[in-house]
Amino acid sequence: MNTISPAALGEALDALRSRGPLVQCLTNVVVTGWTANVLLAAGAAPAMVDNPVEAGIFAAAADAVLINVGTPYAETVEAMRAAANAATVAGTPWVLDPVAVGGLPWRTEVAFSLLGSSPTVIRGNASEVLALTGGRGGRGVETVDTPESVIGEARTLAGDRDTVVAISGAVDHLTDGDRVVRVANGHPWLTRVTGVGCALGALTAAFAAVSDDSLLGASAATAMLTVAADAAAARTAGPGSFATALLDELHNLAPADLTTRVRLA
Repeated sequence: MNTISPAALGEALDALRSRGPLVQCLTNVVVTGWTANVLLAAGAAPAMVDNPVEAGIFAAAADAVLINVGTPYAETVEAMRAAANAATVAGTPWVLDPVAVGGLPWRTEVAFSLLGSSPTVIRGNASEVLALTGGRGGRGVETVDTPESVIGEARTLAGDRDTVVAISGAVDHLTDGDRVVRVANGHPWLTRVTGVGCALGALTAAFAAVSDDSLLGASAATAMLTVAADAAAARTAGPGSFATALLDELHNLAPADLTTRVRLA
């Protein structure tokens, strides 16, 4: 049952804009600049501190942390583990994005080891989420499952790990193990711009920094990105102009607009 209201999503965006949380991003090399720009457009502050000497120190001081395993290297994995441990000890909310887990053994082992540091939110596609419950995973970064088909496993994962699981798809599904939120906004061009899902992980971390309810924060991040995507697609001709317009729409989206435009299924 959906217990998150559109008004609460708007209030979360207002809190994000008021506080401008500092988000440490340990993310993949393909999307670093795009992720930083999405955070800036939304009203947060990015910090790409991903080396093992500084990552743990910074995680304890940041408002939130994103850990994305999209392009793991030995040094960055060491930094991810240090950041996850430090965030947990400091009470800093952090998000795990298990990119392409399941099909590749090393990154799958890395993702499972990071689960031990109690992520605030796990955000991925359906096959990635299923892989964290022992499933097969997808085809590289592409999902072969749907949010609807794995929501049961996601609820179990969320309950067992005391976390929120956010599954991207045509209709995004989010759960804390008890409640389920479905966000029906978005556009197919979101899948034609590299790094949109990864940037959503960072945006989810930003909202986690300003929300006492982690499900509300994750839902607000998903709603903000997908509502902005609706508006961007309506005035552009394809993925290239859409990507630029998406940043503009994230910047211009007002809390009242989010409240009125979000579609909670």
